[in-house]
Amino acid sequence: MKGPISPHGGKLVSRLLPPDVAQALKERLPLLKKLHLNEREVSDLELIGVGAFSPLEGFMGQEDYLSVVANMRLASGLPWSLPVTLSATTQEAAGLREGESVALLDETGRPRGVLHLEEKFSYVKAREAKEVYRTQDEAHPGVAALYRQREVLLGGKVDLLEPVQHPLFPRNYMPPSETRALFARLGWRRIVGFQTRNPVHRAHEYILKCALETMDGLFFHPLVGETKSDDIPAEVRMRCYEVLLAEHFPPGRVVLAILPAAMRYAGPREAIFHAIVRKNYGCTHLIVGRDHAGVGNYYGPFDAHHIFDEFQPGELGIEPLFFDNAFYCKVCGGMATIKTCRHDAQERVALSGTQVRAMLQEGKLPPPEFTRPEVARILLESTRGSS
Repeated sequence: MKGPISPHGGKLVSRLLPPDVAQALKERLPLLKKLHLNEREVSDLELIGVGAFSPLEGFMGQEDYLSVVANMRLASGLPWSLPVTLSATTQEAAGLREGESVALLDETGRPRGVLHLEEKFSYVKAREAKEVYRTQDEAHPGVAALYRQREVLLGGKVDLLEPVQHPLFPRNYMPPSETRALFARLGWRRIVGFQTRNPVHRAHEYILKCALETMDGLFFHPLVGETKSDDIPAEVRMRCYEVLLAEHFPPGRVVLAILPAAMRYAGPREAIFHAIVRKNYGCTHLIVGRDHAGVGNYYGPFDAHHIFDEFQPGELGIEPLFFDNAFYCKVCGGMATIKTCRHDAQERVALSGTQVRAMLQEGKLPPPEFTRPEVARILLESTRGSS
């Protein structure tokens, strides 16, 4: 590759207003109609604003929405796999006029941005659930979130009033413009991204190091937005990531930054979405593991691999690196997958999430073949603190 990878659609979007323009707009906010956003909508607003969702300049209108739900493409034909929408109640929508600007407030009432309303339209939640999540089961967390949305969707460009400042991880937050500049300074051309919402255990570490063997650098990019209530809190996970990278990865080969996005748990479609977003941050490759972005038994273990075949080679502009499930083999004496290990399953050290949680609740550290002791101790401390 001769230069940095292009953003999706060819241009990195910025809807962050200059400070003087933002201040003038803030003074006008009392005159604007207002709409409160939930946590997911606020994170979407912020990520649109900084270009992480390029080429989107705002919340989707009806043509883009319908095309994405049915075909995984924007109306222009550009690949895009998940709807990014803003909802309002029927009553709220009735009070808004197409062509006017609407102040967007978070759940505390703080102004976060402005929507330049272009259209209002109805939608069928059950159809979106079936196409995007492959299920209409309300036990699926993504479907449940969809069904909680309000009745009308609002489409239009947005303006972001202030730079994003993550309250928990300010030093680990970098917008795409900064990561791209950093990769250029480091001289990285082949950059592999890693998406995670879980603590990293030895299987992940093995995959990361395999990928890093052929790359200039690793962009370790955990999602720290809204997740399921039983997922490990982001603060605990970040401590795990930091100790693992400090103790077991070479300096200068890894950049750790956060993605303040909400988790959709959309399995295969979310794997495509994660790839496009990491492309906007400057990655040339993305690690796609077993059951990427999955939950429960809604998706097959390799559905997130197969979905990439639905696009033409090079069409996404970022290359997936597919990995099978890794494990520690007692006979091999190291990490392996079924592609490299011939030994029986009983020789493998493999623990389910339920088993790990039970061990931690009993005050026991998971074995070092499963997770590094430094990481296990952090998890054990957090379990004791929450009990």
